[in-house]
Amino acid sequence: MKIDLAGRTAVVSGSSGGIGLAIAEGLAGCGARVVIAGRNQEALDKAAAGLEAVSGAGPVKAVVADLATAEGVEKLTAAAPEADILCNNLGIYDFKPFSEYGDAEWERFFQVNVMSGVRLTRHYLPQMTAKGWGRVVFVSSESALNVPPDMIPYAMTKTAQLTIARGLAETVAGTGVTVNSVLPGPTLTQTLRDMFERQAAESGTAMEEAAAAFVRKERPTSLIQRMLDPSEVANMVVYLCSEQASGTSGAPVRVEGGLLRSIA
Repeated sequence: MKIDLAGRTAVVSGSSGGIGLAIAEGLAGCGARVVIAGRNQEALDKAAAGLEAVSGAGPVKAVVADLATAEGVEKLTAAAPEADILCNNLGIYDFKPFSEYGDAEWERFFQVNVMSGVRLTRHYLPQMTAKGWGRVVFVSSESALNVPPDMIPYAMTKTAQLTIARGLAETVAGTGVTVNSVLPGPTLTQTLRDMFERQAAESGTAMEEAAAAFVRKERPTSLIQRMLDPSEVANMVVYLCSEQASGTSGAPVRVEGGLLRSIA
């Protein structure tokens, strides 16, 4: 199967690193014009240069904007007013007891993880339906269904994304536009890699062993028994953004290593 996205414009939020950058790399590698966004100019410039060098898909537009705010979303949509593909990847997380999350943190999780995608989709979806083709993907999480007790605000936002994606898919039925969500499992982004490297240094083990120990302890039902690589999540997202995925809409698509113990 050859995925060809030549002529398509893709906007990926939270894409200066991690899963977002891997998604941008995958889309650019299939010929899409990619727009990346984040809050750090240096990180974005580095990501854009890497994308252009690897993909050969042409110039990459990098927009510095805080998409947790309405003003930040307006800045991005002004710089990239039109898109055929929207990947709502931006997200934050934390690990701590429920009682230690204050009101401001709950609000921050909601604004970053939920409202960024709501605002971006509200801008791009009408033009997709007008053209009769478009792809919207929300990067949710297995935590939407398998709620970790130390990540309740995060899990809440990921469940909200599933609801929004399904509802939006209903609203664009029959238009040629699809809306889906993906449910990644624990993924070895740079942030987690740094955490595991600190743990490994403290225990005198290798980073890979610290990562594997996390999966064994925190996600023991994983069938692959390891962390995912960001590219594995990106591969699923790129497929959902393709013409070949035209028959899939309103679906929560798993790429979590089989840790969710259900048959549906």
